[in-house]
Amino acid sequence: MSGSSLDGIDIAYVNFSHDNKRWFFQIVEAGNVPYPSQWKERLAEAFNKSEEELQTLNKEYGEYLGTITKRFIKKYELEPKLIASHGHTIFHRPNEGYTLQIGDGQAIADITGIMTINDFRTEDVTKGGQGAPLVPIGDRHLFAAYPICLNIGGITNISYEHEGSRIAYDICMANQLLNYLAGKLGYDYDNNGNFARQGTVNQELLEILNNNPYYLKEAPKSLGREFFEDVQHKIIDESNLSARDLLATATEHIATQIAKSTEGLESTKMLVTGGGAKNNFLIERISALSKHEVVIPDTMIIDYKEALIFAFLGVLKMEGKINVLSSVTGASSDSSSGKIHLPNKC
Repeated sequence: MSGSSLDGIDIAYVNFSHDNKRWFFQIVEAGNVPYPSQWKERLAEAFNKSEEELQTLNKEYGEYLGTITKRFIKKYELEPKLIASHGHTIFHRPNEGYTLQIGDGQAIADITGIMTINDFRTEDVTKGGQGAPLVPIGDRHLFAAYPICLNIGGITNISYEHEGSRIAYDICMANQLLNYLAGKLGYDYDNNGNFARQGTVNQELLEILNNNPYYLKEAPKSLGREFFEDVQHKIIDESNLSARDLLATATEHIATQIAKSTEGLESTKMLVTGGGAKNNFLIERISALSKHEVVIPDTMIIDYKEALIFAFLGVLKMEGKINVLSSVTGASSDSSSGKIHLPNKC
């Protein structure tokens, strides 16, 4: 799993079992491989590359993922039945009929010698869906104890049951926005939200950020890096505020949108995962503005929930079961999505 915040590759080795009523999982081994500066730059700049350059990048990034995964398997002496790879999102424009996650699945399969499933979003988009979020199928089957599941990564998204259907959507930009602002202070991220805590919320900028039409749209809906590049980047760069005040305002914006997205739901437990769950100041603001009990799980779930669920998507695909819900994405039908790659025998 590689998220939009570009903090590295998350890898989880998971055992799944099923008793005909519910699914069970155990994360046996997990780790994060930080991107070397070269890959961080290449992925960050891919948004502006030509089609031919992207094809080359797709192949080379797949080879990189394959090498990293093979090293992980060897280190822990694992024998996985399959590899499920999210890849790295370059474009996500479902309303224009396409989405792109690079990381050639065939290259991964050939390097590791293991069946690899990737490209989990395209089929849903071709059916008129958003192709996102995909995690809710895992929320339903693996985290049913929590009525609301909130993930705060590069983008924050929410998932919950409503009248027998799973509802989920992207709420707003999160770490992608905060990390950009932390960069103005020379840091990759705002550790514990300490810089934001030192700043002052600018009400004028907060109102501008909160008044984007996206927040008034009904689900299903999803966001990509385009939203940050085309909308928020300009607003922030035209501001004369200090980096700390920008961080304070952006944090308040994120907490406000999360609270608004859950205000119509009965007060209950809200599981919070993703890198943002470690941002103490952001969690404090969410708790202050939301009526729900915020539950922070153990570090393994915080860090690897998305990798865990993409492994689950792969298992469901291998078994020919539904792994993408149209109630979430708005597609014409549910899907058993993903492309299967078998290793070439040399």
